[in-house]
Amino acid sequence: MLRMKFLLLTLIAHQPDPLTGIKKSPAERLREVVDAAVTAEELGFDGFAVGERHEDPFISSSPPVVLSHIAARTSRIGLFTAVTTLSLLDPVRAFEDYSTLDNLSGGRLELIIGKGNGAAQAELFRVTTEDQWDRNREGYELFRALWDSEDVTWSGRFRPPLAHAKALPRPLQKRIRIWHGSATSRDSVDLAARHGDPVFSANVTYPIEPYAELVRHYRQRWEFYGHRPEDALVGAGTAGFHVAPTTQQAIAEYRLTFDTRLAFARRTGLPVVFDSIEDFVQRSSALIGSPQQVIDKVGRYHEQLGHEVMHLSADADGVTAVQMRRSLELFSSDVAPVLRETIPSRPLAAA
Repeated sequence: MLRMKFLLLTLIAHQPDPLTGIKKSPAERLREVVDAAVTAEELGFDGFAVGERHEDPFISSSPPVVLSHIAARTSRIGLFTAVTTLSLLDPVRAFEDYSTLDNLSGGRLELIIGKGNGAAQAELFRVTTEDQWDRNREGYELFRALWDSEDVTWSGRFRPPLAHAKALPRPLQKRIRIWHGSATSRDSVDLAARHGDPVFSANVTYPIEPYAELVRHYRQRWEFYGHRPEDALVGAGTAGFHVAPTTQQAIAEYRLTFDTRLAFARRTGLPVVFDSIEDFVQRSSALIGSPQQVIDKVGRYHEQLGHEVMHLSADADGVTAVQMRRSLELFSSDVAPVLRETIPSRPLAAA
């Protein structure tokens, strides 16, 4: 039986530790991420995802480099981007990087693409909110053509044309699965449906309703483009993660993490949707509680989203390393087996 899949995800935030006030060096923080991926494989997680950001407080500007190091330290776990910001990248160069990574990892790569976000990209890449969607769509279509063929002739708005181009190396996999990451964009899910690709819902900032509506739209467009309904594939994120033997313990251990994130959101002008940890646990997608509480919540979300793959935070930002390790172990031993028995899923590339 094919069973629900679980990824750990990091955006590689680089800030002072809420517990100690100490800010690790970039080298230490990056090594910490690689070690987290090794732990994820050890505990039986299906994948490890690295985001792409090009602004403070993140140092995740080069996912293929980080994932290549993880590939060298692991042998089984799937390797994901979350997301590859195609609106900022030359699709040819991105193809070369990720095809190389696919070969080095033994064919374990899956990509989640997206248009990107953040004000810094306008300065670094001259990509604005007005043109990032068009850049994402055009970049994806060229990216896809390069995966599919060794002879690509193409022209577009945002890069020089190609005539009988052959991008090397060719990937190890015959077809690398490309997910379309989306928080709110109907354009993104429509593009995914048109090409028969899966969608990964962010499912982080708000309660479930807008994400469920977006997934319903994806499934409608999927059928509109002539695909079989049962072939649609959905993944979903979570807003927070911490499992403990009791809900009270989980909330107590996670409180500093929540308070730190809330303070960061208020300081930087990000939307504040949940102003207390109790509201956050109740109404967001966060999986904070006892094993049974987490199992029940995933089941409720699955009824709305029908997702087969789910990501959890890989970062111990506000809990101790020992508490984080125990949370991952408890999820692996008491939560994941139950969900894998009850929620089916298709295989990942690593399988």
